[in-house]
Amino acid sequence: MAIRSVILGCGSYLPAKVMTNAEMAQVVDTSDEWITERTGIKSRHIAAEGELTSDLAYNAALAAMAHAGVTADELDLIVLATATPDNTFPATAVKVQARLGMTRGAAFDVQAVCSGFIYALSVADNFIKAGQARTVLVIGAETFSRILDWNDRTTCVLFGDGAGAVVLRAADGAGTSGDQGILSTHLHSDGNHHDLLYVDGGPSSTQTVGHVRMRGQEVFKHAVVNLADVVKEALSANGLTADAIDWLVPHQANRRIIEGTGRKLKLPAERVVITVDHHGNTSAASIPLALAEAVADGRIQRGDLMLLEAMGGGFTWGGALVRF
Repeated sequence: MAIRSVILGCGSYLPAKVMTNAEMAQVVDTSDEWITERTGIKSRHIAAEGELTSDLAYNAALAAMAHAGVTADELDLIVLATATPDNTFPATAVKVQARLGMTRGAAFDVQAVCSGFIYALSVADNFIKAGQARTVLVIGAETFSRILDWNDRTTCVLFGDGAGAVVLRAADGAGTSGDQGILSTHLHSDGNHHDLLYVDGGPSSTQTVGHVRMRGQEVFKHAVVNLADVVKEALSANGLTADAIDWLVPHQANRRIIEGTGRKLKLPAERVVITVDHHGNTSAASIPLALAEAVADGRIQRGDLMLLEAMGGGFTWGGALVRF
């Protein structure tokens, strides 16, 4: 027997304001054609004035809990992945905890930028496997629009705001790849590539929030290699081959990277969940947003095997094999 972390439900939240590429072209020197050709992005959501990361996270949490049929008093733990917290401290997770009315257990943030949700999922899974938690809320939430340099067309066109969440619960499994729940998670980082993707500010360095800085071509090259490696690692760890995968639910950074990963897995395009066209890159929120969309529209069904993967600044990268 093995303890498995089963996804009971998932949910999402997107700010009301949608910014199209045409609107973006009025802010910075770019065009719909330029953005679409290089990234596959057509629009993204932008948080309203005064709308915080915790607001997005809270609404996604409510949706996931409603889908799971779980109340706040059943939660043992909240793990919230974000690179854009409301405050330097306390953790955004504790603000969500308070709003949900959760008065037991613990809540904390995880920071691994675009890989944040995979990291948070791994942390939650290990808490469950260790017997320290039975029901865990895992959230990815970002307001990346707040750390963009709106004069830098290489970065400001890429990102959007949003939040996604899942509720995990401990369940007994047979210890085989046929089990429902998280089969395995795989995390990596390499701090040598700090200068390829970072924010040029922070409490200890500049005492300001700073802006996203990225050398896109170099990041692209690393992403292709690292994501291919973590996919192989996840499959190998479970004694599976690529043809066992029903769905690829990737971090939504760039359509070309996503489609390239799908081709390497020999997955037909319709088995790859793509939301980057209407969400942009929502960093830690992108995987749970994509998952919630594909579950809500009926594409992903119970029993389907999903491969989740992401890479972000740090560099961080990771993958998870999950049977829904």
